[in-house]
Amino acid sequence: MSLSSSEAALVYSALILHDDGLEITADKLKTLIGAAGIEIEAIWPTLFAKALEGKDVGSFLFAVGSGSGSGGAAPVAAAEAAPAAGETPAAKKEEKKEEKEESDDDMGFGLFD
Repeated sequence: MSLSSSEAALVYSALILHDDGLEITADKLKTLIGAAGIEIEAIWPTLFAKALEGKDVGSFLFAVGSGSGSGGAAPVAAAEAAPAAGETPAAKKEEKKEEKEESDDDMGFGLFD
């Protein structure tokens, strides 16, 4: 899936505003997009700003690599990353060790055999 130039302009403008610690508003998006010399339909900055209103844009950046592709990627990634209440670091270590042992089992078939 590739972004159109207007979609990319909206995303990059929102990231610029977020990086500078500014509120993401339709007017600020329009200003940045206009400064870049890109023409988009007037409705898109308003819709995009409303969609991001109250959201933590930074959490979206960390959710990109999660690979789930669902709309709830950030909460899912955060829940997976947070340790359970009674879970100790030793328990995590044992769990990772078990996963590695399972992944080493290639049933006699190698990638380049």
